[in-house]
Amino acid sequence: MTHAACQRLKLLAFFAIFALPVAVAWGMVEWRIGIPEERTAHGELQLSLPPLSQWPLTSAKKQGESDWLLAFDCPEACDDNADRWWRLHRALGREADRVSRLRIGGGGEPLPGAAVARWTGEAGWRSPHRLWLLDPEGRPVLGYAPDVATADVLDDLRRLLRMNPEPPMARFDQSSSVVGGGADDE
Repeated sequence: MTHAACQRLKLLAFFAIFALPVAVAWGMVEWRIGIPEERTAHGELQLSLPPLSQWPLTSAKKQGESDWLLAFDCPEACDDNADRWWRLHRALGREADRVSRLRIGGGGEPLPGAAVARWTGEAGWRSPHRLWLLDPEGRPVLGYAPDVATADVLDDLRRLLRMNPEPPMARFDQSSSVVGGGADDE
């Protein structure tokens, strides 16, 4: 093999190193080979729901202004569900202070750290024992059926908290904010 042929072979190998990944990626996209079909969120996206301020609720407080909110509907006594979401909240560890809990309805005293609100009207999208995860601005992000596994909700919540880091000075803001609307029953 001559020197010129060797140099051409090196040049072709150099082009192949850069062209091969592009060709493989194009083939994966074109023929849908090797692209995962799995979901990353366990809940249902809730883009059609109104923000929390438009829900027919008595006003409720959350711990911090930049907190995510776990809101769960308790049409009657729901001690098991309240305990379940309290334990999920504790399982967040150091991120627990970025999440507030809101129990809507139910009887009895709320568990520590939970706020209570009551429905003041009907909402067509409401269903008993449902859990909603709302962003810091009060927009519903995910909704969960009553039979959802707690580990799935914890996984989604951890992912959202990791993807949306806390603002640097947020831990020093100790004020609580009012969410929801309507007249206060209590």
